[in-house]
Amino acid sequence: MVRILKIDDEGRWLNAAVADLAAGKPVAMPTETVYGLAADATDGRAVAGIFALKGRPSFNPLICHVDGMAMAENLGTFDATARKLATAFWPGPLTLVVPRTRDCPVHDLATAGLDTIGIRMPAGKAAALIAAFGKPLAAPSANPSGRISPTAARHVAEDFADTDLLVLDGGPATIGVESTIVKCVRGDVILLRPGGIDAEEIRRATGIAPRPPASSGRIESPGMLESHYAPRAALHLKTLVSPAEARLLAFGPAVHRDRSRASHVLNLSPTGDLQEAAANLYGYLKALDAQGAATIHVEPVPETGIGVAINDRLRRAAAPRAKG
Repeated sequence: MVRILKIDDEGRWLNAAVADLAAGKPVAMPTETVYGLAADATDGRAVAGIFALKGRPSFNPLICHVDGMAMAENLGTFDATARKLATAFWPGPLTLVVPRTRDCPVHDLATAGLDTIGIRMPAGKAAALIAAFGKPLAAPSANPSGRISPTAARHVAEDFADTDLLVLDGGPATIGVESTIVKCVRGDVILLRPGGIDAEEIRRATGIAPRPPASSGRIESPGMLESHYAPRAALHLKTLVSPAEARLLAFGPAVHRDRSRASHVLNLSPTGDLQEAAANLYGYLKALDAQGAATIHVEPVPETGIGVAINDRLRRAAAPRAKG
């Protein structure tokens, strides 16, 4: 049965989490983006436990979380551009994909056998946990593979109710969508996944406009699967007029839009604030999905700033799902 432990100032949560990690068990930890399912990145059995618990395909690599640059440089090789990005945005919602060091201690299963590694330095209590454990933590989102990411401890507890999982309750995630992933190899700056930091911020920090990945179909980082972040209900995007009895994920004021026929409406941000919308995205999708409807209709969200990340998640959530 899931164990939820509130993060407090007395350190009991830290001792319990370190004990589970040392025993090779995964621990659900809060970060500023979403809750992560963390385990010792250097222990193959612990990493395999993440894949097994999530039902995640092993070709989909994991992000390794560190507590500082010393730990990060033990895992990956940072060129000048990667260092600029780390200086500008760490700790924070940015993952850097860089070449693995020759003696990188992270198990190959965590990197899906790639010669690169995704590294992130989270803020807050996640950083404290990594520092106390003393090793990098591999940590995808704490949800069944392909489903809606968790932004609160109760989301994790609901998804893994029948498992012996320690969930650290640090309150709601402040950003609400996963980290931006940028690959920095041989002078390239490639935006593999939009997230809490947008392309313009990356350009300002580096002087280089990030380019999209080549359309090879190769999975180079988390979040690149076509179908991901999905509710059980089918999503209909860019709805302007709500069908009768629809479950509606709205955005902004109701100017020029008819929501009167929708039976259940949750508004990501009545004022049109994209940061608020990002923070509410997964929780609201979960709430509408829990009502058991076959479909959820979604109003348009602007493709600017963090809205790029919101739309990326919505498109993947609405994508056709693999059968079998």
